[in-house]
Amino acid sequence: MNRQGPYDDFRLPDEISQAAERFQRWGERFSSGAPRWLLPVLGLLLWLASGLYVVGPGERGVVMLFGRAVEQTEPGLRYRFPTPIQSHELVDIAQVRRAEIGFRSGAEGNLRNPGRGGDYAVPQEALMLTGDENIVDVQLFVQYRVQDSVKFLFATHQPEAVLHTSAQVALRSIVGQNSIDYTMTEGRVEVQEQVKTNLQKLLDTYHTGLLVTEARLLVVDPPGEVRDAFHDVVRALEDRERLVKEAEGYREDVVPKARGEAAQMVQHSEGYKAQRVIRAKGDAERFDSVLREYHKAKTITRDRLYLESMERVLPSLDKVIVSRDGKGDVLPLLPLRNIATAPSAGDAVAAAAATATGGK
Repeated sequence: MNRQGPYDDFRLPDEISQAAERFQRWGERFSSGAPRWLLPVLGLLLWLASGLYVVGPGERGVVMLFGRAVEQTEPGLRYRFPTPIQSHELVDIAQVRRAEIGFRSGAEGNLRNPGRGGDYAVPQEALMLTGDENIVDVQLFVQYRVQDSVKFLFATHQPEAVLHTSAQVALRSIVGQNSIDYTMTEGRVEVQEQVKTNLQKLLDTYHTGLLVTEARLLVVDPPGEVRDAFHDVVRALEDRERLVKEAEGYREDVVPKARGEAAQMVQHSEGYKAQRVIRAKGDAERFDSVLREYHKAKTITRDRLYLESMERVLPSLDKVIVSRDGKGDVLPLLPLRNIATAPSAGDAVAAAAATATGGK
């Protein structure tokens, strides 16, 4: 008894069957009427045409002669000798690739939050020892791209796996040189830069042809058992930094004001000094002028100075002028200020002076 196979009832669509029959009839007519040399020539042309290939935007073509790289081609329509003489590989050098250290992104679940989709941790990669002998949970995100297509294809076996391992080595090396507080707080950015630099050195040493564009620490936490205590320490350090910044800001506000006030006081003192010097010079010049007048008329000048002094000292009292020996007549003090503009003021002053000196 014949068993029916699972594909015995399979039939091609009518359009495909008709096209296959037409192609078969055309081949039979061509082979029967064409010269014998035409088929080899046509086969040779098709073989030569197989050397055409297209390098897309952002790609780099690597042409190999008997398996050895001999040329790199830019985007566009390119040609090489057909296989097996030459072959080619296309490498996407514009694509930004990523590597995840200490975690994996996906829907397998989150080890910290079981039952939820998203990223999940990889403890064997994330847990490492710091310089002060503390355990820290670190997750690193690396972005990179292909820099050298030939090295990427031939210099190293599985260069992206080498990058993943090298990233772990660089991360553990840098974290092991610093304390956990420094790595979690103010040194986080510096640790990232050091990891990036060391990772690129390792990739260049292994000739991977890869270029690291970014290395970023996503998580830097202590183990879950002491995480809350460490977070309290971090918050205290942040508060300390904030208070220091506020104090520095207050200093920057107060110091310029104090300097301005000091400069203002200095300028005021200099102005007062200049004023006193000018006034002293004026008083000295006035004294010199009075002294010159005194030498010209000593008696009159002395009496005038005396009267003017008495007028300033006793401005609101009724005064009389007597002679020095007390024998002369009492003479009321003339209101010199009121009669200074009168035509006979000079005569009155002279008469008063004569009376005061007893007619001398």
